[in-house]
Amino acid sequence: MFLSHTKKIQFKTLNGLGIVCARKQSLVGPEQGWDGWVMRQFTLGQDGQTPKHSHPWPHINYILSGKGTLFLDGKEQAVESGSVAYIPGDEEHQFRNVGDEDFVFICIVPEEGDK
Repeated sequence: MFLSHTKKIQFKTLNGLGIVCARKQSLVGPEQGWDGWVMRQFTLGQDGQTPKHSHPWPHINYILSGKGTLFLDGKEQAVESGSVAYIPGDEEHQFRNVGDEDFVFICIVPEEGDK
């Protein structure tokens, strides 16, 4: 069993080409007993974004707060609190914060996707 709170879980500030004002928290994964999967929480600050990228594994996303866009299938689509998305493996995608507050979302990936 594992029980915690996001306030108690350390975050990692992300750096790299195309990454702006982004941080990640690994919430639940193999270390907590969920073998093969990892649930992460990403926070994009004002004007923050992930890079346009693709990878072989799929992932599931749930938007917790804020307003943003998801680039998928060659176009940007508006997302907000309550939006959900499934991103297949090898699909180019990107999240961007387009609001004045933090844009926060859950991302669940196979273990190999949490590097």
